[in-house]
Amino acid sequence: MINALTIDVEDYFQVNAFVRHVRREEWDRYPLRVEDNTHRILEMLDEFSIKATFFFLGWIAQRLPSLVKEVHARGHEIACHGYSHELIYSIGPQAFREDLRRSKQLLEDQCGEGVNGYRAPSYSITGKSLWALDILVEEGFSYDSSIFPVLHDTYGIPGAERFPHVIQTGAGPLVEFPLTTLPIRLGWKKMRLPIAGGGYLRLFPISVIQRGIAAINQRELQPAVLYFHPWEIDPGQPRIKSGIKSRFRHYLNLKKTEGKLRHILSELQFGTMSSVLDVHLSPYNRTS
Repeated sequence: MINALTIDVEDYFQVNAFVRHVRREEWDRYPLRVEDNTHRILEMLDEFSIKATFFFLGWIAQRLPSLVKEVHARGHEIACHGYSHELIYSIGPQAFREDLRRSKQLLEDQCGEGVNGYRAPSYSITGKSLWALDILVEEGFSYDSSIFPVLHDTYGIPGAERFPHVIQTGAGPLVEFPLTTLPIRLGWKKMRLPIAGGGYLRLFPISVIQRGIAAINQRELQPAVLYFHPWEIDPGQPRIKSGIKSRFRHYLNLKKTEGKLRHILSELQFGTMSSVLDVHLSPYNRTS
């Protein structure tokens, strides 16, 4: 079964963990490392003959238009990660719409075709920002991958559906591809283990991620989604002064990420998000 491989294209200083330590108006002062890291990812994907979905931050796309064009030219899917990496539930509907519209138009101009997919910064479509789904439909998106069906201090909708499905919003249908979780039992307690990638890929043994996705494919007959960021294969990135929790979340096991990715890419099948959705939800509400 083919799973969705996704890359959230943002740089090391733009993550939510550092928002109290790095102001957005200071971003241009930091050396960009995302271009070289993304090139490394492209070479790795070529090595495994895999096409992926790249969720580009508009701020990055504006400064590195040639990177967007190269990713697209090499056969990967371009999708939207917003422009300025602000939490949706913090900025409100109007600012969200403006951020969304700005980044979508920018990416479409650069790759020369429609951009249909969206992922919210830090998965910030939660129970208090479900209004964002209507705006996504109104702004021309056909699918979203922002809902993480777990309990977390920044994101998550515990109890949300775990697999690709159609949400009927007030503005029309929207396909949702949630971040992957695996049901487990700890003693008497049932919980969902997040195995979608990112910090969880760096935290858990690779066997947990690989076996979890394989179990979802084989037992539940459903696809998974795996995500990571270009900065996660860059252990030499500059260190940013921050709190203990932020440093732990960001810098944990950076030296191991690429090796883990190579292992899992060699063991499981992956493709773009649109290609996976076309198989599992086609022909309903597909515009790409």
